[in-house]
Amino acid sequence: MRAAALGAHGEDELRAVGWWSNSGPVAEWVDVLSAISAAPDPELAVRTIGRLHIAIGNSWPEFSARLRDDSGFRARLIAVIGSSTTFADFLVAFPDQWRRLISGQRIVDYADHASAELLRAIGADADGEGIDEHTGAEAIAAMRRTYRGLLLEIAAMDLAHSVDSRQPRLSYRQVTESLTDLAEAVLRVSLAMARAEIDDAQVDSARKDDARSCRLAIIAMGKCGGRELNYVSDVDIVFVEDGDSSIAARVAAETMRIASAAAFEVDATLRPYGKTGALTATVDGYRSYYRRWAKTWEFQALLKARPVAGDVELGTQFTESVLPLVWTAAEREGFVADVQGMRKRVEQHVPAELVERELKLGRGSLRDAEFAVQLLQLVHGRADDALRVRSTVDG
Repeated sequence: MRAAALGAHGEDELRAVGWWSNSGPVAEWVDVLSAISAAPDPELAVRTIGRLHIAIGNSWPEFSARLRDDSGFRARLIAVIGSSTTFADFLVAFPDQWRRLISGQRIVDYADHASAELLRAIGADADGEGIDEHTGAEAIAAMRRTYRGLLLEIAAMDLAHSVDSRQPRLSYRQVTESLTDLAEAVLRVSLAMARAEIDDAQVDSARKDDARSCRLAIIAMGKCGGRELNYVSDVDIVFVEDGDSSIAARVAAETMRIASAAAFEVDATLRPYGKTGALTATVDGYRSYYRRWAKTWEFQALLKARPVAGDVELGTQFTESVLPLVWTAAEREGFVADVQGMRKRVEQHVPAELVERELKLGRGSLRDAEFAVQLLQLVHGRADDALRVRSTVDG
């Protein structure tokens, strides 16, 4: 192994941590160096090791011994610091987070794991008790740090096989469903924080529990609804209220603010009338809109609608009342032309020089596959219940 393969300053970095000598690799660290050389970006991995050597401080002997002796930890750690500057910077900024990568089994039941960690981060227990004592900017910062640590866990499990073929290879579905579980956990905790913050700010003591008691359901749309999130997806949602609370819209807006500040962009423009429409609506309001005013593409969006947080009963009422309307969309005049027209409008947003190679929105892209599947679902799902699924892959 040549130090030159590990970057212009690879030898200096490796000497500083005691893994390289005048005669080449130190025998004790050959397995670690081999893993680094197998990383997608060995130079980035080496630079990050040098930075971690400083950041970890007194825990370096424990960290380096674990890296030397534990092949699973080694693969997970090297995979993320040799693939992503974002994760590398996160580990340097919060060096205690390397301990997350010791265990590689947390991909199972990730929603419960993520919810519990996020609640602990803001000082609440697993049932949300104590959340009213930990709100504001500090709570959001703690939530952001924990979210990124949880994201690190998923990425490490996802990428470990690229460094060491003996490590488990996660399927597409395992990764996207874990990322979706994490997003759902963020939405649930953000909603709980929003309720607490609004109630705590109430001057009128008679209204101290208005936000906590208002009935509000969060419905995931898009990739979150289909359990298909990737690492950089925004999260599309709509809100359902029961009509008995004047505070529901405030709770919804605050939930979006907290989740966006802590984790990912939250987008509620798939609601009736888009950005000009009310942020929350009742089940009857949604049903009336979809029956009278909705465009074909809005029924496409409804294919993925799924309750994920808040009032479970209200979310179920929404799906039972509104989703049957999806299967009437294909009976509308100009249905196929509407779908084709929407696809063309999406493609027009792609620069002409990129249209043939833009993976998400260009010609022959992921969006083309999604549109084709959804068109077939809307047409044939009327008669075949097996096609009434949220995931594009399942469809």
